[in-house]
Amino acid sequence: MRLADLGRRATALGTALSFASLGLTIDNVLRVRRPSRGTVAEAEPLSVLIPMRNEASTASRCLTAVLEAADRWPGPVRVLVLDDESDDGTGALVAEMAGRDRRIEAIAGSPPPPGWLGKSWACRQLADAAFPYGVLAFLDADVVLEPHAFTSSAALLRSLGLDLLSPYPRQIANGAAERLLQPLLQWSWLSTLPLGVAENSSRTSLSAANGQFLLVDAVTYRQAGGHEAVRDVVLEDIALLRAVKAAGGRGIVAEGSEVATCRMYDGWREVRAGYRKSLWSAFGSPAGTGAVTAGLCLTYVLPALAALAGSRVGAVGYLAGVASRAVSAGCTGGRAWPDALAHPISVLLFAALAADSSLARRNGELRWKGRVLEGVR
Repeated sequence: MRLADLGRRATALGTALSFASLGLTIDNVLRVRRPSRGTVAEAEPLSVLIPMRNEASTASRCLTAVLEAADRWPGPVRVLVLDDESDDGTGALVAEMAGRDRRIEAIAGSPPPPGWLGKSWACRQLADAAFPYGVLAFLDADVVLEPHAFTSSAALLRSLGLDLLSPYPRQIANGAAERLLQPLLQWSWLSTLPLGVAENSSRTSLSAANGQFLLVDAVTYRQAGGHEAVRDVVLEDIALLRAVKAAGGRGIVAEGSEVATCRMYDGWREVRAGYRKSLWSAFGSPAGTGAVTAGLCLTYVLPALAALAGSRVGAVGYLAGVASRAVSAGCTGGRAWPDALAHPISVLLFAALAADSSLARRNGELRWKGRVLEGVR
């Protein structure tokens, strides 16, 4: 087979895959669960669990929003904040706010034991201090909640008979690197995970979650092993959902752009460091990472390159990928235009970061917030 023929066939395959992904994206947008502002939650205990490590710049805004949302909760509320060995004044700031509102309880965290990653150990300490029943709401310090966040999200959790719900916050992306990469977070599960099947499936492979804001039934959490079951997993949020499923529970990701916002990273340096620590583990193995990134390039990059060379089939595939990205942005409160037009560049940059993460893990160079990540999976 001539190289030109091989290229045309590969372009046709990539275009077909791009169209299939667009179809799934549209279907998921139509069926994705969303917390509803007007719903009423049960009057059960709510434990809000917030690990903080060097979060002085975000802690006050986060906790102010949490307290406003807690005002609407119909049952007892505890806001537990763990200072994870911060050296930027986070602990003092949290203690000051706790002195003004007794719902906030400041906890001094201890160093992670051998075999534990920092965040999972912090979440474990928080869960040990929480109400033994009701709802546990894990929250990152860079998340800002809407006033109805707890009531609407918990109402959806209970009305669907779920054990875990992950309302995916709207991702704020300002710089070029953020705008290229952050929209891929929601797009990745909207374009690949059949949500209608995943909601009722016990298959752990059909799992998507985001630890930025995650609600879980307290009893099920402990039956699933809690964060001890995911103590050495970098992507502990997805692993926690899989543990819940393995214990017989049910959980899903939801569209949460109207209940929470989050700016994960500020600029290229933070973007690279954040993805570097975790992308190597996203697809199970180095071989899995290579296979997935190659598939993404086949589906979204090759058709665009072929279109530049005059291929009509490639142009159609490129436009299907752009449409999938734009539909995802419209669903999740993101910026569709002109950002979606650069989707092939986003995929290439993602593939490069995945390779960088895999190399860093192989060379023992994984670090996050001043800690070396060793023995992780």
